[in-house]
Amino acid sequence: MRIAVYPGSFDPITNGHLDIIERASRVFDKVVVGVLKNNSKKPKFSAEKRVEFIERVTSHLDNVETDSFEGLLVDFAKAQNASVIIKGLRTVNDFEYEFQMALLNKALDSECETMFMMTNSKYSYISSSMVNELAGFKGDLSGLVPAEIIDDIKAKYE
Repeated sequence: MRIAVYPGSFDPITNGHLDIIERASRVFDKVVVGVLKNNSKKPKFSAEKRVEFIERVTSHLDNVETDSFEGLLVDFAKAQNASVIIKGLRTVNDFEYEFQMALLNKALDSECETMFMMTNSKYSYISSSMVNELAGFKGDLSGLVPAEIIDDIKAKYE
């Protein structure tokens, strides 16, 4: 069974993230979305809430699971029996950072492979931080995040 991990903060999950998850679910037998618990980033939503959002918007994908983790990504991937880490790329800047991380992960675990997936161009400008900023100004989130979680995001900023 080919298992992949798609890690991130997903604070909150965007349509770009969901697009990567859906595409990865067609390539791998199982995709585990790993929600990073990194309080130094000061997330807007708890790890539990982020997991809940992802589970809600991926319920149509039978081979996708969601879990949260702390610590090293390679340790989480190993615990999931995953052979591949998926990284979504929006820009060249994303590639530079993610390439370094892939090399570090490979140094930490020689069996760890990283697969880069380019975002769909219609989502290339979307980021979680942009969604949060827009939500803070009561902006329209349609088309940026899955419709199922828009009300939850708005409620956070009321």
